[in-house]
Amino acid sequence: MSERVAVVIGGASGIGAACATALAADGCAVVVADLPGTPADVTCDVTSEESVAALFDGVVASHGRVDVVVNSAGTSTLAAVVDHDLTEWRRVVEVCLTGGFLVLKHAGRVLGAGGSVTSLTSLNARQPGGGLAAYCSAKAGLAMLTQVAALELGPRGIRVNAVSPGLVVTPLTAPALDIDGIEADYLENTPLGRSGTPEEVAEAVVFCSRAAWLTGEVMDLNGGAHLMRYPDLLGHVHRAFG
Repeated sequence: MSERVAVVIGGASGIGAACATALAADGCAVVVADLPGTPADVTCDVTSEESVAALFDGVVASHGRVDVVVNSAGTSTLAAVVDHDLTEWRRVVEVCLTGGFLVLKHAGRVLGAGGSVTSLTSLNARQPGGGLAAYCSAKAGLAMLTQVAALELGPRGIRVNAVSPGLVVTPLTAPALDIDGIEADYLENTPLGRSGTPEEVAEAVVFCSRAAWLTGEVMDLNGGAHLMRYPDLLGHVHRAFG
């Protein structure tokens, strides 16, 4: 079999970078896409349909095809619903949900039979967290979008799955974990008693890219945290900053 071509969106750092490394080790030619100013092979803004379409057209032009797509683009914010700024709400939903839609739409144009898309959702796709209204809503929407796309693309032999990590220390989570008490609260509510690593998430993503009879799956990967309660983020923030 000739070398598979993988596109990792949001692949310049954190979980995305680990996914790119793992897919390369699994024998893929990997194209890393991320925002301008990041160490990516190509730039892509998932909130722009023109940018996402150009990404996939460009990879097909340069590599001949696309076999594996990983969407790791994400962002978040923290605010109570009654205080939530609409601009911030839209920013999070645009990246995490609308971006996921655009990736699926344009990946679906170029993938052939045997191709796969894996999105990075979150523990918050199923577990609510105070202060995370936009993020939880967007990730829950992305989980359902994954299942709808699996139904629609399955007849063409294209598989669509998602991996939902719990606490992983990345550039996205680091600012929250700097607040006293938050990391301890997470770990107290994780049966395995530790956070995950980007490399562990990447292992699951590679599995999804390889598992030929797996589609429509939203895989919990959180050390069992979905069995317990979510940390009181707003409470920790109020105690830290008043």
